[in-house]
Amino acid sequence: MSEAYLRLEGLTKEFPGRRAVDDLSLEVARGEILALLGPSGCGKTTTLRLLAGFETPDAGRVAVDGDDVTHLPPARRRFGMVFQNYALFPHLDVGENVGFGLPNGRAAAPPRARIAEVLAMVDLAGYERRPVTALSGGQQQRVALARSLAPEPRVLLLDEPLSNLDPSLRERTRKELREAIQRVGITTVFVTHEQEEAFDLGDRIAVMNAGRLEQVGTADELYDQPKSPFVATFVGRSNVLPGEIAGGARGTHAYVRPEAIQFSPTGPLEGKVTARRFAGGLAYFTVALGADVVVEVHAHHGAAKVGETVRMVIEKVLLQDGQTGKRADGQ
Repeated sequence: MSEAYLRLEGLTKEFPGRRAVDDLSLEVARGEILALLGPSGCGKTTTLRLLAGFETPDAGRVAVDGDDVTHLPPARRRFGMVFQNYALFPHLDVGENVGFGLPNGRAAAPPRARIAEVLAMVDLAGYERRPVTALSGGQQQRVALARSLAPEPRVLLLDEPLSNLDPSLRERTRKELREAIQRVGITTVFVTHEQEEAFDLGDRIAVMNAGRLEQVGTADELYDQPKSPFVATFVGRSNVLPGEIAGGARGTHAYVRPEAIQFSPTGPLEGKVTARRFAGGLAYFTVALGADVVVEVHAHHGAAKVGETVRMVIEKVLLQDGQTGKRADGQ
């Protein structure tokens, strides 16, 4: 990664009865898009609010381009923010919404050249006079993005940017959003609980759990090389199998992706297919290995039938040992 442009150093935030963010340190390169991914209550939104200045940390600091902004109010940080509900003004047109945050933006004649410039950045050139209520959800999201970019912020913050869109619009809007951010080249941090959104938008992904950073890396790194049982089970799907470390104690666990278990006539594992969920060319098969052990296998939809006895082979173990997170390769 290039030299850090945005730094979070030991950020900690406590609320009554819980520590929402616990000694969180992260570095984000200039122009990088970082996703904060985790379940509800993991601390990702609190982290975003600490970055924006809406919350004050109990410990730690935030620095951007070498400037400590930890105790600056939001207006002085020069961070752009796109909220979950876009916060557009329905009685204003697109140009007036975009110009609202600019100097003199509330005056009768906001800087129209800058408004036209940022609308072009998000592929909405010529939309200045359109009512925002006449736009699609994806277009409204891009208007909100243009408004946040208009004052030329140093960092862009996005809070669940696509959660208000219908599923059919999300994939297309993710692509449009990433292209718009890349055109501007702005350092971006966004919050999401959707893995697909994090994978599509983020250059890297920081996985959070119970206020702590579990792992940060690319989508490939998180999926193929998880460093903890939480990442192995939260990112993608994993089977958790009882096992033992070679030369070590029993009572540990192995974490195996469904696609890493293959049906094979000579495989060492035997089980019975108890269910099948069709998913296009592939399917998810539920296979009982015994009274208490069930695995999920991702294979061609015609590979097995419900009720059939099958043999299987495990091609790759992600993690072994639920206590230490030790990988099968010993790392």
